[in-house]
Amino acid sequence: MSSKAEKIAAILAEMGWNDRGEDGVDRYYAGYFGCFNRGLFYEAHEVLEQIWQEQRDGPNGLFYKGLIQLAGACVHLAKGRKGPAAALLRLARTNLERYPAAYERLDVRRVLVLIERWLEKLEAGGVNPLVEEGRPKIELLKA
Repeated sequence: MSSKAEKIAAILAEMGWNDRGEDGVDRYYAGYFGCFNRGLFYEAHEVLEQIWQEQRDGPNGLFYKGLIQLAGACVHLAKGRKGPAAALLRLARTNLERYPAAYERLDVRRVLVLIERWLEKLEAGGVNPLVEEGRPKIELLKA
């Protein structure tokens, strides 16, 4: 097992998701939200990339890619890099707006509202929305 795979396995095990995630959701998908909501944006990207690589050309490929881009934007914001963050937020928006308002137990509409709000702040030259608002929480809808 590679060190990257070992790190991801350790993150998921720490969250108690060795086989399945919360409520029967794929552990990598659940792990993305677990990491994201803890402010572990780079790790969220790495965890979700595990299923995106297998499904990049499938119906969920752009959905997962959009979520990965959202996490990447947060990594840039955490480092104070507003320009790259805005670029990734635009890409995430483009990918996620292809999906219904609720998809894969995610309120996609709510995520798009967050992205729009943050883009408006960044494009207006305002403060870093991650600093101003604090880290966002994205919860899955109940089954």
